[in-house]
Amino acid sequence: MHNTTQDLRIRPGSPADAQAILDMLDGAVVWMNERGNTEQWGTTPYSRKPGGVERIERYTTENDPYVAELDGTPVGAVVLDSGPSPQMPIAPAGEPERYVRLLISDRRYAGRGIGAALLAHAVEETRRAGVELLRVDCWAGGGGELVAYYERNGFTPTDRFVSESLGWPGQVLARRVG
Repeated sequence: MHNTTQDLRIRPGSPADAQAILDMLDGAVVWMNERGNTEQWGTTPYSRKPGGVERIERYTTENDPYVAELDGTPVGAVVLDSGPSPQMPIAPAGEPERYVRLLISDRRYAGRGIGAALLAHAVEETRRAGVELLRVDCWAGGGGELVAYYERNGFTPTDRFVSESLGWPGQVLARRVG
């Protein structure tokens, strides 16, 4: 497979992308479970979790989804919103912000910089909207690899939290884009 991020096209997403995003999420659960990570997203395929399908349908209609494609095939997605999920115990920023509600890449294309390209696109969309703050939250368990990933992509850890509904430790990270 010779595709690199130079071949990557990022376009606005739509409800027609919901199934592809669900497929990527289901694949990520399998991939994490194969590596011994059953804490982050559990062991149930995302598409079979209560509210999972509805959440992705909401993301593609009520939020700002962007889909990364290689040769016309969806290989990643990022969903932006104006704040964190109301289900998460995260304080509002106290200023206008864009918030990464979902970042996913197809594990079959891992290691090609798809997530980093989507985060860079999120930065550009935030800047284009005239907003200076981009935030994200993530699972802070395991060895902290996910937090380190966001740090490598220009984010700084701010607040830690515990998601009672998910039963895991989380980290909020922020990036100034102004």
